[in-house]
Amino acid sequence: MCDIMNTSNPVLADCPPIKEEQDMNRQSDKITAIYCRLSRDDEQEGESNSIVNQRAILKKYAQDQKFRNIEFFVDDGYSGANFNRPDFKRMMNDIEHGKVGIVIVKDQSRLGRDYLQTGMLMEITFPQYDVRFIAVNDGVDSANGVSDFSGIKNYF
Repeated sequence: MCDIMNTSNPVLADCPPIKEEQDMNRQSDKITAIYCRLSRDDEQEGESNSIVNQRAILKKYAQDQKFRNIEFFVDDGYSGANFNRPDFKRMMNDIEHGKVGIVIVKDQSRLGRDYLQTGMLMEITFPQYDVRFIAVNDGVDSANGVSDFSGIKNYF
């Protein structure tokens, strides 16, 4: 159908594809990384932060948003103050190799508790690799811009 339109309408034939459409098509081939983390200290906060609960909330969110190619990255029992976590490092490796298009976390503290490092990831690293960042419970979505307070929101 597109070929007919392009050959029968010279205006459409000269119009390049819309950049947003190209980005969406390219994005759909990449991984939607769902990152879950629970430290031993967080276990004291109760069931709401459990890995099972994080996975369920984030999987439902991703499906509701029609994100594709969902892959879970889970660090159970690791502190957010340290970024030397096995699945976090695996996710970052995939990001650096252009495999990830979206990172989804329950809240920003799941990504990390060091607000400087977390802010750097959100404001520099993820945009550098064209990765959309979403913190569901914090209402953060880099597609809508990143607030000046996003990186430190969980610390107040």
